[in-house]
Amino acid sequence: MAYTTIDNPALFFNTVLYTGNGTAIGSGGNAQTGIGFQPDWVWIKDRSATNNHNLFDAVRGVTKGLQSSQNIAEYTNTETLTAFGTDGFTVGDAGGVNTNSNNYVAWNWKAGTTSGLSGGTITPSSYSINATSGFGIYKYTGNSTSGATIAHGLGKVPTMIMVKRLDSNKEWQIYHQALGNTKWIEFTTSTPQTGTSRWNDTSPTSTLFYLGNDSDVNNSSGTYVAYVFCDVKAYCKTGTYTGNGNADGPFIYTGFKPAFLIMKPYSKVEEWTLLDNKRLGYNTDNNYVYPNQNYAEMTADRLDIISNGFKIRSATGELNTSSATMLYIAIAENPFVANDSGTAVPVVAR
Repeated sequence: MAYTTIDNPALFFNTVLYTGNGTAIGSGGNAQTGIGFQPDWVWIKDRSATNNHNLFDAVRGVTKGLQSSQNIAEYTNTETLTAFGTDGFTVGDAGGVNTNSNNYVAWNWKAGTTSGLSGGTITPSSYSINATSGFGIYKYTGNSTSGATIAHGLGKVPTMIMVKRLDSNKEWQIYHQALGNTKWIEFTTSTPQTGTSRWNDTSPTSTLFYLGNDSDVNNSSGTYVAYVFCDVKAYCKTGTYTGNGNADGPFIYTGFKPAFLIMKPYSKVEEWTLLDNKRLGYNTDNNYVYPNQNYAEMTADRLDIISNGFKIRSATGELNTSSATMLYIAIAENPFVANDSGTAVPVVAR
C-alpha cells in the first residue's frame, strides 16, 4: 500500500473565484476569504478581460507584483494586493485584480516557515517554506558565480524551479526535471534553451539548488525570487507525456485528482496552458488560461480531470501534438492513495 502524509491538499493549495467590485483600498477594497489558510503566494488572473497575470507573495511583500505574461521587473502598486489575511487576501481597484463586475481566479499556496534555513553560498534575504508540501519562496541577491548554491530547506529534491529577476526586464527562467540540468524554458512559446549558465549543469539535491552565472538568475547586482516545487506523493507531481494528435488523447496518471495543472509542449513552439478544478470545474468544461499571455479565459473543451490523473480530450497542439513531448506540473485536490494512518477516502471523476 502506498501512503501520503498529506490527507487534505486544500490545507496547502486552494483556488478561489471572485467578482471584482472596483473598490479602492481607501474605501475598503475587495477582501477575499474562504481559502482555508493564510496564503504566502497568490497568483491572480482576470477571467473576463485582456489583463496580465499578477503574482504576489509574502516574501517580497504586499503591493509588489510580478507578471508571468510579461517579462517586466517587479512593480509596486498600492491598489493591487495589500494584505495577506488569515483566510484570504485583500485587493484594491487595480484593473488586473479588481475591475467592477469582472470575474477573477486566484491560485493560493501556503508556505509559512520563515526561519531556520542555513547553508549554501547565497543566503536568501527572506524566504518562506513548507517542507510538508515541498514548496518554497526565496528572495535573493546574486553573486555572479557559477555553481552558486541556495539551501531550500524542503528535505526533498526540487522538480521545478521558477526564477524571476526583480530589478530588470528579464524572462522567467524555469527548471523542470524532465528537461534536465542543462536546459531551461521560459514563460513564452519558445522551446527550451541549452547552456551551463542557468543551473550550472547540476541537478538540485534534497538540500540545495544550483545557479549558473547568467544575469537572468545570478548577477551580483541583481535581485531575484525563486519558487521551488518538489514532488510529494498524492499532492504534487511533475512529469511528461507524449501527444497522439487526436481527440482521444493520452491519460496521464498523477496519483491524485488534480486541482491545478500547467502544461507546455517543450519540443514544439506552443503556448503554456493553465487549468484548475474550479472553472467551471466539471468534465470536460475545465476552462483554461495561458500563463504566458494576457488573454481572457477560454472555454474550449480540452481535458477531463479524474480521480487519479487527467485525460486529454482534444487534438490541440498546446496539449496534444502528435509525438510531441509535453511537460506538466499538477497539484492535488484529493489523494488517490491512503494516508499515513492507512485510511483513504475514495474520490471520483466529475
